[in-house]
Amino acid sequence: MQVKDVMTEPVTIDKSERIGHALDLMEKHDLRRLLVTNNGNLGGIITIRQITRVLGTRKSLGMPASSLHVAAATLDAVIKVLPDMEVDDAMVLLQKTSVLVAVDGEKILGWVRPKDILKGLNVSGMASDAMRVPLTVNPKDRLVHARRMLLDRDVGRLPVVENGSLVGILTERDVARAFRAFRDLNETSSKQYARVYNLLVEDAMARDVKYVYMDTPLEDVKKIMVSGFGGLPVLNRKEELVGMITRRALIDYLVRVR
Repeated sequence: MQVKDVMTEPVTIDKSERIGHALDLMEKHDLRRLLVTNNGNLGGIITIRQITRVLGTRKSLGMPASSLHVAAATLDAVIKVLPDMEVDDAMVLLQKTSVLVAVDGEKILGWVRPKDILKGLNVSGMASDAMRVPLTVNPKDRLVHARRMLLDRDVGRLPVVENGSLVGILTERDVARAFRAFRDLNETSSKQYARVYNLLVEDAMARDVKYVYMDTPLEDVKKIMVSGFGGLPVLNRKEELVGMITRRALIDYLVRVR
């Protein structure tokens, strides 16, 4: 199987557009990233993580998301591949990045994300084989602290645990939504900072959490992830949180066992 067999059509945005528009596109298409173009040419990628980083910086407080340009959150480094690259080789590259861009010269043909590759693969094993040690937060933790964990530890979501029980999940998108809402109030930077600083994890987290068990077959886990869940908490049969499994973790596992 080759890249051309699994690639999908990317959603693009010009670097001159506003971050608020980028967030709207991500919401509309249920995406965590967009390809950034510059006069029709590939100019980089903007991710929900980069938007979370930019919206949370103190130096840009007082500026609504509608006034910040996509260029301020664009990553220039994009891995380009040929459409006839083998999927096994593409999986190895996806351990280093969030998306591959299939090109023919300067023409963008499509992109390949972990989700695209997983759709066409059968996966054996159990959730415990591919899960990672979870990073967690408490519902009473400050949202700025959780944001820092997401960025520093390079993760897209944090299970929320209270008194040993899983009570929610906080994603980069949840943080970006919360920060955007306060930025769009059009207040002074000092007032915005005070509001944002006092936000708690429980103010932004999702409470209806999809999860799997350690002995859930990875094929079932994959189907859930392909349907729209980028990461899933893993519980033991005592309902205790023991791990976290993401699309990226599943790709890493497949590279190890193939």
